[in-house]
Amino acid sequence: MTSVVISGTGLYRPPHVITNAELVEAFNAYAAMQNEKHAAAIAAGERAPIVPSSVEFIEKASGIQRRYVIDKEGVLDPTRMYPRFTERPDDQISLMAEIGVDAARKALEAAGKTGAQVDMVLCAAANMQRAYPAMAIEIQQAIGAGGYGFDMNVACSSATFALEQAVNAVRAGTANCVLIVNPEITSAHLEWRDRDCHFIFGDVCTALIVERADTATSADQWEILGTKLATQFSNNIRNNFGFMNRSEDSDPNARDKTFRQEGRKIFKEVVPMAAAHIEGHLASLGIEPAAVRRYWLHQANVGMNHLVVKKLVGQDAGSEVAPLILDEYANTASAGSIIAFHEHHADLPAGSLGVVCSFGAGYSVGSVVVRRK
Repeated sequence: MTSVVISGTGLYRPPHVITNAELVEAFNAYAAMQNEKHAAAIAAGERAPIVPSSVEFIEKASGIQRRYVIDKEGVLDPTRMYPRFTERPDDQISLMAEIGVDAARKALEAAGKTGAQVDMVLCAAANMQRAYPAMAIEIQQAIGAGGYGFDMNVACSSATFALEQAVNAVRAGTANCVLIVNPEITSAHLEWRDRDCHFIFGDVCTALIVERADTATSADQWEILGTKLATQFSNNIRNNFGFMNRSEDSDPNARDKTFRQEGRKIFKEVVPMAAAHIEGHLASLGIEPAAVRRYWLHQANVGMNHLVVKKLVGQDAGSEVAPLILDEYANTASAGSIIAFHEHHADLPAGSLGVVCSFGAGYSVGSVVVRRK
């Protein structure tokens, strides 16, 4: 069987930071405005007041301390509460492709590759900027790649699902060098006016180079030992925004057209699902969970990650075993586990085993077992 490696990673980080304190100030100003506007209905018991948020609430609920965003001003404007982007003409590179290209070029440099050596591009993210042309094909053109490209979406599991497609393509001989990009402009689909989730997401883009081991030249190579994917339908994480909204005569600003979730149900159902998935995947490869030096997990909630690892290794594990980037980046959808891998793998010696795992809407869970060469 053809040996396949991850030979380079790249990260685009937006220029603006929103701290929890800034976010709370904006949200509470919005809440006060709305409560004053609807004071009569609230007094009559016809409408519930919006409860203020707090830094303590956010950090206890999630472990998040700040997040990066492409636009800060629109998010923190109490009269708007979502980013403000400038529409671009068709002959200009799109925003999602632009940040994808930034991360891609960094991954190519790390792998010692040029765009011309790439013959497959996968753009895997929780939301796409448009229906078509595919973002992947726009990125393919921008970096001068050949072959083919396509978009794919499995919500927060998109990156690990793309990794399996890349590995399969290389092993099948339909590609030799694959670029995976995960542009997550999550600020545009988050409901910043909902106290239960207004703090969750941040913007970012990650990139990976996946190629045949016998063509890899970088000093930092991770052999992919196996991939495993699973899905199970659930409505507990959902976003109903789509091209049919207009035909349904639905309100484009309705609450269901942005991210929404049933957080407690997700925690209860996804943690055991993810832990069992990883344990089963490792068992199929003859690996004990305790033999894994590092778990790069999806970054949605600090409590979820701690519990997943505890179920696997039987004890509370610190950042040495399961590094967190959630405090700095917040939830970045499909990019979270890739950021953790990108920032926290250089210290591991040759032969070290690791697991990249993401889980989220669908439900979906994907795991990739790797070994440092």
